[in-house]
Order: sequence, then C-alpha cells, then structure tokens
Amino acid sequence: MPAEPLNNRVDEELESESPREFGPTELLVRRPIWADIMVLVSLGAIFYMIVQVGEEFTGPRVTTQIDLSPSALPKYMMFSVFRGFAAYALSLIFTLVYGYVAARNRRAERVMVPLLDVLQSVPVLTFMPGLMLAFSALFPRSNIGLELVSIILIFTGQVWNMTFSFYHSLQAIPRELYDAARVYRFSWLRRFTRVELPFAALPLAWNSMVGMAGGWFFLTICESFRLGEMDFRLPGIGSYMTTAIGVRDFRAMTYGVLAMTLAIIVIDRLIWRPVLAWAQKFKYEETAPEEPAGSLVLDLLRASRVNELALRAAGGLERVGYAARRYTRTIEDDLAPRLRVAERIGFYLLKAVYLAAAAAAIVAVLWGAWLLLGLVAKVTLADWLLIGRGAGLSLLRVVAALVLATAWTVPVGILIGTNPRLCARMQSVIQVVASFPAPMLYPLVLLGLQWAGIALGVGSIFLLMLGTQWYILFNAIAGSMGIPEELREASRIYKIRGRQLWNRLYLPAVLTSLVTGWIAAAGGAWNATIVAEYVPLGDTIFATEGLGAIISMATSQKQFHILAASAMTMALLVVMINRFVWRRIFTFAVERYSLSQ
Repeated sequence: MPAEPLNNRVDEELESESPREFGPTELLVRRPIWADIMVLVSLGAIFYMIVQVGEEFTGPRVTTQIDLSPSALPKYMMFSVFRGFAAYALSLIFTLVYGYVAARNRRAERVMVPLLDVLQSVPVLTFMPGLMLAFSALFPRSNIGLELVSIILIFTGQVWNMTFSFYHSLQAIPRELYDAARVYRFSWLRRFTRVELPFAALPLAWNSMVGMAGGWFFLTICESFRLGEMDFRLPGIGSYMTTAIGVRDFRAMTYGVLAMTLAIIVIDRLIWRPVLAWAQKFKYEETAPEEPAGSLVLDLLRASRVNELALRAAGGLERVGYAARRYTRTIEDDLAPRLRVAERIGFYLLKAVYLAAAAAAIVAVLWGAWLLLGLVAKVTLADWLLIGRGAGLSLLRVVAALVLATAWTVPVGILIGTNPRLCARMQSVIQVVASFPAPMLYPLVLLGLQWAGIALGVGSIFLLMLGTQWYILFNAIAGSMGIPEELREASRIYKIRGRQLWNRLYLPAVLTSLVTGWIAAAGGAWNATIVAEYVPLGDTIFATEGLGAIISMATSQKQFHILAASAMTMALLVVMINRFVWRRIFTFAVERYSLSQ
C-alpha cells in the first residue's frame, strides 16, 4: 500500500488545529456600558501605578525617610504591591519553563530537581548582602538596583512552591490525555496549552496565592535592609512597619496593619477570586460540579467589550498562524532538501550554544565553589560544633512546626475544598490571614509569649507556623477541590462515610498535593528561622540558639565565613530531607493513588 502523501497528512493535522470561529451570537451581543467603564477605569489605575513606580525606579539615589503619617500609606502600599506582582511575573515565567523542562526531560530532571531543592533552601540573608552591594554599584545614581534586588528577593519567596506544584502536576497527568493528544497529532505547544497547562491550572492558582503570601513574608526585610552603616531602605509598607516597630509607634503600626489587610482583600477580590473561578473549568472530571464557581470581576470582564476585542484579536492571530502554517506546508515538498540542511545547521548551532552555556555555567560554579571553600576554611572547629548544634535545634523546631501545622490544616483544608459554598465564604478570610506578612505580627506574638512565660526556644515554633502553615492548607484545599465529582458520587452510592471516607477517598486524593505543600512549607520554615530565632524589636533583640539565629547574627556582624558555613549546612539538610523523605512519599502517592495510574 503506497505511503500517504505528506501534504494529505499535514492537511488532516491542520484541520484538527483549525482556528476557532466566533459567530455573531457570541461577539455581537448587547453589552452593558458600565462594564466597559469599570474595565477602562481599572486599566487607567494600572497605568497610573506603572508611571508612579517608574518614577521611583529611575529617581535619584537618596536615603529614604519613611513618613509614618496615614496619608503616606497609599503610596507605600502601591510600591509594595507593584514589587510583589513584578516578582510574581518572574515566578510564573520561571515556573512554566523550569517545571516543564524538569518534568519532560529525564536527563535534565536529575539535575534540575535537586538544584531546585538547593535553591529553595538557601536563606535569603546569605545572598542579600552581596546582591545589594553588587546592584547598588551597578546603579549608583538611581534606585533601579535596589528595586531589582527587592523584586528578586520577593521572587525567591514566591517561586519554589509554584514550581514544585507545576512539576508535580505534569507528572500526575493521566495517560489517556496524552493518548488523546497523540491521536489528534498535537504539537508540543498545542499539547502544553490544551493539555498540560489546563490540568495544572487549579493547583497552580492556589499555589500562586500562597506564593504571594510567601513573598509578603520577607517584605519587611527586602524594603528595610541595612548592612552595618549602609542603609538600603525603600519606600513601602514593609519599611513603614519596620520603622513604626522600631520607634514603637503603635498608632502607625495599627494604620499599617489596616492598610495591609485592605490591600490583601482588594487583591483577593480583583485578582485571585476571578483566577480561581476561571481555573475551575479545567478541573479533571467527567461530570459537572454541583455548583460552578463564579466571580463578579470575572463576569464583569466577560461582559465588557474589552473581552470581545481580545477574542477577536486572538481569533485573528490564530487564523493568521493557521494560514501561515498551511502555506508553509504546501511548499514543504519543494523545499524539503534545503529545510533539512537548514535544520541540521540550526541543530549544530543550538548544540554549540548549549555546550558554551554549559561550559560557562560549570566554570562559574567551580569559581564560586572555590571562593566558598576559601570562606569556609576560616571556620574553626568550635564554630562548626556551634553550627551543628544550632542545625539540630532548628531541625526539631521545623519538624514540630510541620507536625502542628499538618494537624489542623489538612482536615480544615479538605472540609473547605470539598464544600464549594464554604470555600467561597472562607477564601477571602484565608487569603487575608495567609498573605499578611507574619514578621509584622512578631511584636504582638512576642508580647504574648512573654506574658505566657514561654521562652523563644519554644515560642519560635509558633513564629515558624505563622508563615509556613499556609503552604499545607492551600495545597490541601487545591487537592480536595481537584477530586473528580464521579468519585464523590460513587462514595455516596456505596454509602462510604466518616473515617472510611477520609481514609479511602480524601486523604489518598490530596496526598500528592500535600507533598508539594510539605516541601514548600519545610523550605519556607528553614528560611523563616532567620527571622523567628532572631527578632530585633527596637533596641531589644530577642534571640534563641539555632541555625537561623546564627545566620542573622553573622549577617549583622559581617562574619561572612560563618554565614557561608551556616548556609551550606542548611542547604545540605533541606536537600537530604527532600531526597530521602519527601521524594519517596511523592513517588508512593503517584504510584498508588494518582489518577494517571
């Protein structure tokens, strides 16, 4: 039987990828004018914020004087929100690229996943002084360097749980979805946008929310960093609260707390609630949910003409791409020899660039390792014993914080995620509490610990929980919301209730999501030790013995050899725990309970 002509196969493939046509009933409906007004006003507000932040970025480099009056709070809040979402944009790009490559390339996975473990375990304070000095030297006359450093540091508080979530979601995609993509001859881009990204959308949305909360956690450090006599403060809500705490201005602290709470509520209503409602449509199940999620803002966007124009533009671009691909395929037979030569040349060029980049990376790593060894060589045996003892105490605190957090977040998360009405009511409350920067509450918590007679060695466990328990809660909610409706219906038919329902359905279904939450929470807890075990409050410093306290004291005293040795110890502990504990639990969960098996 003769082989099928290439152009016939291409035509069939292109027919399966034909662009969507938007009919008159979809695009030419009557739309309310107020929806367009609200959308245009919102776009104008975003443009105004970008202009104001641009002026701050390019402004002259001067020592920032923080104004504690309430009238300064809107401007400070605007700067902090912009930094948070700029960091989130970087986090999302990093997540999609890094997570996809790690999940789809087995060779790269062997390096990228352990590297991700190392990156999330490196404390912020270990590289913050170097970044501040380097970027301030690159931009000595403007604030661009300090702003970029603050965005990068907020990025490090957001990105790790998002990347782990996306990576784990890609590994848990059911085989039948990939089979369907092969049957319909999806290209890798079409498979990514139509199969992989939609499947990971819901857990990624929830981890984006908790990622933003993780970024807010280090806001006070990023915006009010000082290194010896050098002042690197930036205008923002973090520096506002740090200044208010330093001078013990309780009135300003109250205003700061209220402003932060209001901002979180607004962000939740305008951004995260619509995103979660939109992501619900990608839930993998064969039956429709009982109550489809909704959002006033999402309905407003759908009702506006901006959405209509966006649909028209998307359809036009898709038709142009479709026509271009079809035209290219029609001349492919004539140009096939030349295309093969060009493809071979491009392959070798790409391989040369890859090898050059790999060689440069190896040289940079070796050079950095040599410098690091030079620093660590200055550490004495007594210092190593002190670091080892501090690491053991911090490990006990991290484990205790994870156990206590899991004890309440898993049942509460499952109850919220399996009840759409309760989820709609609790989402804003959870988002506000989780997103509020925990270090801003440390003064109140410390006063409570002193009143209860609890030493910081034990009380720091509760300080760690303030910033890390939300990773577990949000992943428990996301995992339980992803339970297919047909499985719940089957449990009702077979009258599976109570403890049996939890053991047979809920806990196995959320286990893969919980591992993502545990990994992110453990990494966040180790990072949080630097602010939970060493808490400056004005002229008073509350400290306890631990690895985080050693890192904080080494930074303040410019003992960089102790800082390097402590950071290496923390990174090694996190990598070993991820390697020998969390990865084995995740492998067991995927092999035993994943829908793809």
